[in-house]
Amino acid sequence: MVDVLLGLQWGDEGKGKIVDFLATKYDIIARFQGGPNAGHTLYYEDKKVVLHTIPSGVFHPNLMNVIGNGVVIDPVSFQAECEEIEALGVNLKTCMLISERAHLILPTHKLLDKASEMAKGKNKIGSTLKGIGPTYMDKTGRNGLRVGDVLQPDFQDRYQVLKEKHLQLLNGVSESDNLADMERDFFSAVERLKQYQIIAAEYWLHEMLQAGKRILAEGAQGTMLDIDFGTYPFVTSSNTVTAGLCTGLGIPPKWVGKVYGISKAYCTRVGGGPFPTELENEVGEQLRKLGNEFGATTGRPRRCGWIDLVALNYACVINGVTDLIITKSDVLDDMSEVAICDQYKINGQLTRQFPYDLDGKLLEPVITNMPKWETSLSSCLRKEELPSAFVSFLDTIEKATQVKYHLYQMVWVDIN
Repeated sequence: MVDVLLGLQWGDEGKGKIVDFLATKYDIIARFQGGPNAGHTLYYEDKKVVLHTIPSGVFHPNLMNVIGNGVVIDPVSFQAECEEIEALGVNLKTCMLISERAHLILPTHKLLDKASEMAKGKNKIGSTLKGIGPTYMDKTGRNGLRVGDVLQPDFQDRYQVLKEKHLQLLNGVSESDNLADMERDFFSAVERLKQYQIIAAEYWLHEMLQAGKRILAEGAQGTMLDIDFGTYPFVTSSNTVTAGLCTGLGIPPKWVGKVYGISKAYCTRVGGGPFPTELENEVGEQLRKLGNEFGATTGRPRRCGWIDLVALNYACVINGVTDLIITKSDVLDDMSEVAICDQYKINGQLTRQFPYDLDGKLLEPVITNMPKWETSLSSCLRKEELPSAFVSFLDTIEKATQVKYHLYQMVWVDIN
């Protein structure tokens, strides 16, 4: 079977740590979408490591790690990431496989990304400027280059054709952006990329499933950034939901088993876009400080707010979540107050349904204050030791989502 682990908010829910925790139950960890804008933080031998493209099972011996066709790869940043991991003693040439169908981020994709974001002015979506959006646009526009193309004798010609298309769109902007230097690094990194195992991943994964191997599909970003179901247009360019693993790995739905959905005990968001429960005050700043809410990839401060149960229930419905994992609950220990949002008021009407368009709507989150607990959650070693106020907080989440919860990153984890 294939289980899937994904974020239920706007990313940064702690997916990498949970994958690392669950990895020993599986034979294969496979990334199915996203690109180097992902930032999955792990600790290996007391060293902090942030993974962007490489799957989060890479530090577990005897595990294979697959980068699926739904991922977009920047050869330059990928080379740097590989070098960091290999310096820690991991042999990526034996434990990592790359789909030949994964698309490549070109230097001009990054220039297009930058030009597009600058043109939006105050309507910027908060792009990381890594060329991911333009790469997915070329993919759907049937213009893209794929990893398998680097093994073809005419790769340089294919590259040049796509580059010229991009330069026409850029209309000379690139000359001031050191394109020649970017291309030198790109082609050097492509040569390094060729040294890894590039395969027909869909066939390999099918063979592994037939052999009874257990696969954990690892998502990036979060449900609320999904291109179809997120807070459009302030979203990423791929499908971050459960369905994305089918198209991002070539695995049919019949193989899907558990769906692990990850949520913080509060909400965060990086970049622009609507955020109903955002706290633009000293309480939000307290959350940011206590939770150390700064982007693993960008370093940008995250916007912070109370947990949004309307959005969380929506994410559970869209993904078919079977196991809800709550992270960073202990951050709330020292908060001056704790609250939740369990309804929206839109144009005077109360609703528990997440609207298709948050942007421009007169939306007011209905905030309910919850009892504060005095016991430090990190001191609780068993479920029975949890303070009643905190259990009430969790029960409210479970009732809203109709999904059994598990805790992580403070007290205990009980995942069968």
